Amino acid sequence: MSALRRNGSPLPGNPRRSRLVAPKFNNAIVPRDFYSRSPEVVARDLLGKLLIRRLNGERLSGRIVEVEAYLGLSDPASHAAIGLTPNNAVLFGPPGLAHVYFIYGMHYCLSISCLPEGEAGGVLLRALDPLEGLTTMARLRGVPDNAKPRILTGGPARLCQAIGITRATGNGLDVTQARSTLQIADDGSHPDEIEITPRIGIRKAADRPLRFLVTGPEKLKK
Repeated sequence: MSALRRNGSPLPGNPRRSRLVAPKFNNAIVPRDFYSRSPEVVARDLLGKLLIRRLNGERLSGRIVEVEAYLGLSDPASHAAIGLTPNNAVLFGPPGLAHVYFIYGMHYCLSISCLPEGEAGGVLLRALDPLEGLTTMARLRGVPDNAKPRILTGGPARLCQAIGITRATGNGLDVTQARSTLQIADDGSHPDEIEITPRIGIRKAADRPLRFLVTGPEKLKK
């Protein structure tokens, strides 16, 4: 594992996690061209952004604190490695679309398509620091209202459950559009420290350092 400052320089010691600040409300939706890049670059730049879900008139949101990059046809661990299918078509589509898939016969995961249309790639959203709609998130998760953030949205399956995302309700949603019920926004915050590790929970290409986490006692810079 390695820990880096935002500028890429190494950090001494082992940084610890801490809670992120609340969002500003003048945030801007991240535009499509942000995602039209390598998943590895997009993954790092998504840290600190806001994931916003509008569900039954309520805004649920959290700050993205953990992601993994998947590199498409050249990446054995990617859902796109087998080529274009009905299940992974979103990954080959325009950048900035939600790809929701089902794992282990019980959980949903959410990734965002990257690279220009026709080139497959994506970033898996692994964890949020929940900020708005925590009571609803807890209800959807079936946990107490005072559950810790990692219990609410720590892990890709918990994240999807907490914001009410399934393949039926979320696959193909355009996170770059103001009318979408799922968006990613930028409120000017960014992490000062990023930890990079191999991806977890996979068997193929598990040694590639493509997992990115927000770390450090001072989580965000304005």
